[in-house]
Amino acid sequence: MTVNDVSMNTYDRNKAYNDLPLLPPLDRNVITIPVLTALNKANKALAELKGIARKLHNQSVLVNTIALREAKASTEIENIFTTDDELYKSLTIKGSDLKGGAKEVLHYRESLWKGFEIMQKQKKISSNLLVKIYQIIKQVNDGIRPSHTETVIKKRGSGLLGGSIVYTPPRGEKVLQEKLDNLINYVNDDTNYDYDPLIKIAISHYQFEAIHPFRDGNGRTGRIFSILLMIQKGLLEMPILYLSAYIIREKEEYYYLLNSVTSRNSWESWIIFVLKAVEETSLYTIQKIEEIDNLFNTTFNFIKSKNPKFRKEIIEKIFEQPYISPKSILDENTKSLNTAKKYLDELSRIGVLTKKEIGKETRYLNIDLFNLLSET
Repeated sequence: MTVNDVSMNTYDRNKAYNDLPLLPPLDRNVITIPVLTALNKANKALAELKGIARKLHNQSVLVNTIALREAKASTEIENIFTTDDELYKSLTIKGSDLKGGAKEVLHYRESLWKGFEIMQKQKKISSNLLVKIYQIIKQVNDGIRPSHTETVIKKRGSGLLGGSIVYTPPRGEKVLQEKLDNLINYVNDDTNYDYDPLIKIAISHYQFEAIHPFRDGNGRTGRIFSILLMIQKGLLEMPILYLSAYIIREKEEYYYLLNSVTSRNSWESWIIFVLKAVEETSLYTIQKIEEIDNLFNTTFNFIKSKNPKFRKEIIEKIFEQPYISPKSILDENTKSLNTAKKYLDELSRIGVLTKKEIGKETRYLNIDLFNLLSET
């Protein structure tokens, strides 16, 4: 047996899995006909998504809407919930006034964009990058969990097995650092580890979750890690793939297949699951982008029919997020808050926006965009 294989006798869910094999796994376990078939479909859908995203009239729509939906779904996987209305309102509220699930979602989005910004500069994944993502998600200053932290993964739910241990990740800072270094070397080195990027992403997602390097927030950190890998490998230009929605829908299978890699070395089923998630999520996101684009064009033509002098830049602004404030549309041409308010009041008068009072502030809701984004 090689160092990359798993013995059925070495894994005990109640003991720290310090024997977690280093990457890569054996090719015979990951390069199979079913995997290659699923890979072809996933790459095709992802390439189509990348192409259609480039054509969108305003990339900020993707930044402030689809990426936010990913943040919401990812936090829901961890049983942290917020309503769509609370979430979109939170974008217009000062940070200190945020509460509950909405705050957690915005921390996730902040960490996603910080990770994107760092990776755009350094072009590689690093331990420091992953630590930074974790710190923003959890609003803490620590890093890799220390040896005395006896982290275990327990079965969710309230049934007979609820709360029982399903996995004990490796322990010891040196052990964790060794396995994390191996993971990072694997994802960055495309010469010695020349695998299709999506297969690499599926393998690395499992490995990160198995290492479980932080006290908490590993699931959300791991999902951002996967999105950033797609960008690093040139599969996407923006972090817009809505993977967490698929995981929510297939949550039981997601956890079952993760555990199957650990307990039975079942890489094929796990990789096919991830590839299917990429394929279906890409197709979903393509549909959502097309719906947003169609809604924009319809709204643009309607506004122009009512007031031909209305600037396109203002119409684009009301599609960056469902709730908008007068301050949000200030630019070189609109420098006065009173002027901005008049524009938004006019859009409210003709039925494009709905005026809302949030606390002491007046906001304007693009209800058609809100309804479109709230559809699952």
